[in-house]
Amino acid sequence: MNAIVNLSELIKRKLGKTGLSSFNGGVHPPQHKLESTTSPIRPVPPPARLVLPLRQHVGNVSKLQVATGDHVLKGQLLARADGQVSAAVHAPTSGTIAAIDNQLIPHPSGLPDISITLEADGRDEWIARQPLDYKAMSKQELLDSLREAGVVGLGGATFPSHIKLREDARHPVRTLIINGAECEPYISCDDMLMRERAAEIVRGIEIMRYLLDAGRCVIGIEDNKPQAAAAMRAAAADSEVAIDVAEVPTIYPGGGAKQLIKVITGLEVPSGRLPSEIGVQCFNVATAYSVHRLVHHGEPVISRIVTVTGHVGHAGNYEVPLGMSIRELVELAGGKAIPELIMGGPMMGFNLPSADVPVVKATNCIIVPDSAMFPEPPPALPCIRCTRCADACPANLQPQELYWFSKSQNLDKAREYKIFDCIECGCCTYVCPSNIPLVQYYRFAKSEIIAQDRAREAADIARERNEFRLKRIEREKQERAQKHAQKAAGAKTEAAPADDAKKAAIAAAIERAKAQKAEMTPKNTEAVSPVVAAEIAEIETRRAEVQAASTTEARTEEKQSTEEAK
Repeated sequence: MNAIVNLSELIKRKLGKTGLSSFNGGVHPPQHKLESTTSPIRPVPPPARLVLPLRQHVGNVSKLQVATGDHVLKGQLLARADGQVSAAVHAPTSGTIAAIDNQLIPHPSGLPDISITLEADGRDEWIARQPLDYKAMSKQELLDSLREAGVVGLGGATFPSHIKLREDARHPVRTLIINGAECEPYISCDDMLMRERAAEIVRGIEIMRYLLDAGRCVIGIEDNKPQAAAAMRAAAADSEVAIDVAEVPTIYPGGGAKQLIKVITGLEVPSGRLPSEIGVQCFNVATAYSVHRLVHHGEPVISRIVTVTGHVGHAGNYEVPLGMSIRELVELAGGKAIPELIMGGPMMGFNLPSADVPVVKATNCIIVPDSAMFPEPPPALPCIRCTRCADACPANLQPQELYWFSKSQNLDKAREYKIFDCIECGCCTYVCPSNIPLVQYYRFAKSEIIAQDRAREAADIARERNEFRLKRIEREKQERAQKHAQKAAGAKTEAAPADDAKKAAIAAAIERAKAQKAEMTPKNTEAVSPVVAAEIAEIETRRAEVQAASTTEARTEEKQSTEEAK
């Protein structure tokens, strides 16, 4: 604990002289960077087989644009970005699509994901490439080009860069920070990239500054990289825009975005907020380099610099085509016996599920460990509440409290204590005298909270759907009742004219009968004998009875029709 306090005080005194700020906590583990910085970046030729996962970025998985059996060229679009938060995937070499299926990918879950298998033809034949005149095109067109070129954050987060490079009228970016700190031990890919390709990085920075219209631009580099700082300072001097180079203290995790922003600007990103909301945006130097390659050479992201170090014969940095097997890469670096491999650094990296997974955009370092480098940790002991973890936490959290809440699954309290502000840097685990794997508990609690939130969201959606269904059923019931009422009213309206017509017809018939009777003059009724007169009277009586019966029948029918209509 005393060593940590003394180190923090030393850094604060140094920062006070440079005008830079400091952040809480941090540790200073052994760097182990010299092993991989003694030789220049080595290009790696495309292997015979490449596996390209469609999920190499944060956001929606890319949409396939090819089918099995298709022949493709180097740089050709294989999967298009799906939606705004997505990025495209391209062919690192020319060849034939051999398969599109689930393949094991470099992820802590050890689960497979949809991937494209490309069999190289050995010709490495490019598509037609066209540089972009970015100042002659609209900013939205340039952002769309970055999206379709698969440009993402190459510091490890792989967030699509075109999202962060959009101008926001509500939160204009005043300061653009380029992250060259590379604070984690063993990783040196950014260091070597700055040493050898500083001018290209600066060209990319100019484009990013143009998109954001930032007033200030600063490259932050840890002071243990003097060669990289000198190279970037010389390249910035030749730039058409003002670019500062700030050498920040070597302390882990000084390369974290929020920590670097605090050191350079003195501003602190509030809990649950984004750097852009305080007028700052931060990008990795490799991301700036990939922007330059697209705009000035028409090249999408098909390769990246990877540090291969540890128990290998030729530790160094390699320019590796995406999709290459990590086993092949390690063997190329002189690794013979390949045990469990670590992707990333020893603090925030993870063990790969297999050596046969491919290199992806997030692959910045492969460590081949041995028992001497990373011995088995001793068993965890009870927490003694020494508060060393709190002193070392760069996010100003209470790690010991988060540990108790995570262990007891008191997730509401863990959320209340800002567990999602934890960047999982591992400083608390590094200084814990009880050897408690604190970060593992935090990861578990985060996953449980996320699972609960998703279950709650699914339940809310199900409830809303059920409520909508009940409302729909009630609405349809009311609509049917209304239709029946309208139909009944229409039937009554149609029946009334029919009854009137029937009554008129009956009355007309009676009148015609009366007229006919009046017009008929009986013949041979004058001067007849009493017998004939009696017969005539009988006939008239019967005729009257028939007429009376007809009239009664007509009136009965009329009455029945009226009652039916009612």
